[in-house]
Amino acid sequence: MRAVVTRVDHASVTIEGRINGQIGVGFLVLLGVGPNDTEETARKLADKICNLRIFEDENDKMNLNLEQVGGSLLVVSQFTLYADTSSRRPGFSRAAKPELAVQGYEWFMARCRDRGFRVEHGEFGAKMEVESLNHGPVTIIFDTDQP
Repeated sequence: MRAVVTRVDHASVTIEGRINGQIGVGFLVLLGVGPNDTEETARKLADKICNLRIFEDENDKMNLNLEQVGGSLLVVSQFTLYADTSSRRPGFSRAAKPELAVQGYEWFMARCRDRGFRVEHGEFGAKMEVESLNHGPVTIIFDTDQP
């Protein structure tokens, strides 16, 4: 799995002119699922992201996690994170097939919810408009295939 996590003051995803999900303080997570990802992969990534300490404490140090700031997650499926950019026109054959990708997306969100977080989301495969007010900005990239 690959994820781009941005610390936000607020974020939303709109589909066909209707807000599908929105959060206040928290993480905007663009999530891509690879062909070898499993429920265990999703669990590990969700735990890592939910424990990420990138919110400032009283000393302006990035020391607080999502739970400590009462944050939420907005998760948006993003198969383009698996783009093959060896040519000018990206290919996407490295991304999971839709059946596995939907399942991986659901596994990830379920694990975040199981940890007690409010999770809003886009709609898999839909054309979406994502808006966010990045705080910092702070953006972290995760790839479960990388150590």
